[in-house]
Amino acid sequence: MLLGCIADDITGATDLALTLKRSGLRTIQVMGVPDDAEPLKSFDAVVIALKSRTNPIAEALDWSLRSADILLEAGARQILFKYCSTFDSTDEGNIGPVAEALIEKLGGDVAFVCPAFPTNKRTIFKGHLFVGDELLSSSPMKDHPLTPMRDSDLAAVMQRQTKLPIGLIDYTVVREGADAIGAAVTQALDDGKRFLVIDAIADHHLMAIGKAAASHKLITGGSGVAMGLADNFVADGLLTKTASDAPMSAKPGRAAILSGSCSAATRGQIAIAIAAGIPTMRLDALEVANGSVTPQAFLDFAKQQPADQPVLIYSSDDPDVITAVQTALGRERAGSVVEQAMAEIAKGLAAAGFTKLIVAGGETSGAVVAGLDVSAIEIGPEIDPGVPWTKSLDDRGLVLALKSGNFGGERFFVDAWNKLAEGA
Repeated sequence: MLLGCIADDITGATDLALTLKRSGLRTIQVMGVPDDAEPLKSFDAVVIALKSRTNPIAEALDWSLRSADILLEAGARQILFKYCSTFDSTDEGNIGPVAEALIEKLGGDVAFVCPAFPTNKRTIFKGHLFVGDELLSSSPMKDHPLTPMRDSDLAAVMQRQTKLPIGLIDYTVVREGADAIGAAVTQALDDGKRFLVIDAIADHHLMAIGKAAASHKLITGGSGVAMGLADNFVADGLLTKTASDAPMSAKPGRAAILSGSCSAATRGQIAIAIAAGIPTMRLDALEVANGSVTPQAFLDFAKQQPADQPVLIYSSDDPDVITAVQTALGRERAGSVVEQAMAEIAKGLAAAGFTKLIVAGGETSGAVVAGLDVSAIEIGPEIDPGVPWTKSLDDRGLVLALKSGNFGGERFFVDAWNKLAEGA
């Protein structure tokens, strides 16, 4: 095994696994900290998907460090810590604490901080993260229910989360390529910096950053920063790239969409799905919490709908509604009520013959995958940038699209099914 990856949520892990597969690395995604390193050794890259983005810091550290141990035991030559392209975190963490613990464990001298993903309009300029044409702090992410992002200055955000000094390699260096980046890293080390926020506004910048990181023991960032890593292993004679365009077939069965994300992108996708006539039922966290509505009601609804189209069950809502629910239930309980309900619904749907599921939202995806007891997935064709179809590596062969709330075009819920073929 060449590259070991630790992702702080399920959808981010899938996004990264897709990038690695398209780069020519034989890649597997596993859910949670594996018990055994041996089955991982036959792959070029392994992505361990954790649900640690908003968990208590101590838990995130424990899972991440144990994941690193397993990946190193399996032979990983480099570790990538993957987090969201919108740097989802609070002033306490968990990005900074986990990155700090990993760099110390690995004995690394420096690591890049690069959540850029230009294809999905996440760019970094002068150390500031942009979402489309807006600064992160002005984007809808400022109202995220769990990790409201109100500062676009990544060095400042990161410095509040770690005691290690933060530096910046800006666009004027990055545009000159890998050698210039390498020289800037040497200077930053001389200045005592340990984490380096690095600008990127186009994919070729990410390729140069990947090349410059060839000798780094730890890299941190979004999936985009992994784009150039495979070429390093090829240059060292360690890798022969594999084809990544094999189609994915789905077992016969029904389809459903489960959405817990409250992002503006997902709310728009829900509106398009409703307008397209997809049967829909809204999950109200307050009703579920007080017991007036149970997960069984959503299963009954789904089973009663025509079998030739998907059904949509969603809890997504506007920020003011979510704030009111959090005020009534408390932030943690509000989230757990939705996640537990979605997990139970997914489990019931699978038992009722639903073999194809789209799940929107990182926390929701983590809960659903746990509820379905999916331990590993195969990465299939890309639906939209950063979102592939996947298949559970078990006898059920469940086909899943695990979508970050911010990802996907406005017709995602309507058109994603076109990327699948019926199979045995």
